[in-house]
Amino acid sequence: MSVLTGLSWVVFAGMAVGSAVIGNMSDIYGRKVGVKISMIWVLFYGLLSAFAPVYGWLLFLRCLVGFGLGGSPQSVTLYSEFLPVKSRGISVLLIAVFWALGSVFAVLLALATMPTLGWRWLLGFSTIPIAIAICFISWLPESARFHVLTGKTDKAMATLARIAKENGKAMPQGKLVVYKQVRFVNAFSYYGIVLLTSELYQAGRSCETTQGGKVEPSCTMECKYLTIADYKDLLWTSTAEFPGLLVILLVIDRIGRKKTLALCFFVFSLSLLPIYACIGRTAVTICIFIARGFISGGYQVCFVYTSEAFPTEIRALAMGTSGAMSKVGALITPFVAQVLLRTSVYGTLSLYCGFSLLGCIASLILPIETLGKSLQESSLDEDSRDEMTTRTRKSNDTAEECEPKHDSIVNTSLLGLSAAGRPHCVS
Repeated sequence: MSVLTGLSWVVFAGMAVGSAVIGNMSDIYGRKVGVKISMIWVLFYGLLSAFAPVYGWLLFLRCLVGFGLGGSPQSVTLYSEFLPVKSRGISVLLIAVFWALGSVFAVLLALATMPTLGWRWLLGFSTIPIAIAICFISWLPESARFHVLTGKTDKAMATLARIAKENGKAMPQGKLVVYKQVRFVNAFSYYGIVLLTSELYQAGRSCETTQGGKVEPSCTMECKYLTIADYKDLLWTSTAEFPGLLVILLVIDRIGRKKTLALCFFVFSLSLLPIYACIGRTAVTICIFIARGFISGGYQVCFVYTSEAFPTEIRALAMGTSGAMSKVGALITPFVAQVLLRTSVYGTLSLYCGFSLLGCIASLILPIETLGKSLQESSLDEDSRDEMTTRTRKSNDTAEECEPKHDSIVNTSLLGLSAAGRPHCVS
């Protein structure tokens, strides 16, 4: 197992555990608490990673960094619980813009740091954005929905009053009343295309020829240096997330969450097909650009769907658990993108195409469509809603039975009420 494969694996392993643990904590102690723990944890162990004396310590510390990163979905939970139905899908997707900016920043930072200062400075500088974010964490309000669910209505009202004041709006009158396969494939495909990009550039084209750029000397433990051309292409493919998100923003509220997910998986698999042929480096970059744009959009749609499909009482746990499931896919993908690729490029591409098509089918057969659906506070809301729907349907059926036929005249005295209060027809 190479250096990069080992590092990727331990980070994803930490994320798989952290997603479930921090998700459960967020349902007990609050969404803001989960986000704060996640950020401070990543900053502390991310900074320690820069001082790792040997490779074993680096693996251990990066695994702890992954544990903290597992709590990042709770920021989506906190954010979504403040959003109205009509703009929730688009607003959650816009978070991905900053995800894409972070990817671009990471490539630029590596380009500026790795050739001169080395990986320790890269890890150290990478903690600067999260250190800045922690300085503003106290400004974030706790979820009003979480406060209501835990019986802290006063705090919920205070939060809403603060929001109304900061937006220059009047506080609405009234009282507060308390009312996994897709993620696996999505993470497998998304992190796969990210890892696959640099590996394809290092390995050359599948027809065993090289174009442009000289081959750099390799270092120990099967690690290879990226060329300037590699960094430039990585930068281009990282920017693919911006147009990809734009396309998803245009369709998610028109065709729904399920069909948008299916579209992302289908276009991803379609974009990988040309790489089977002996195409040039520019063509490979274009294919990866399109594939990454759509699969990154699908990754964000999963966040939208999960936050809408589960009630407040278990939403953070659901986000954490589904995040843990996605990290299982992320754990497997380094062995495909970084190990299997060196044996068979075609086998690697076939796995990603096959899994993405399965993800497309799984998306279409998801049990519910959450487009236009209000966030629920507990599972009892859904039960009462189903019961009300059933009663309404039965009432409508009874009313239809009591309607007069077109060829007969029925006197109004024929319609009465039974002792139980249910309408019935008297012959």
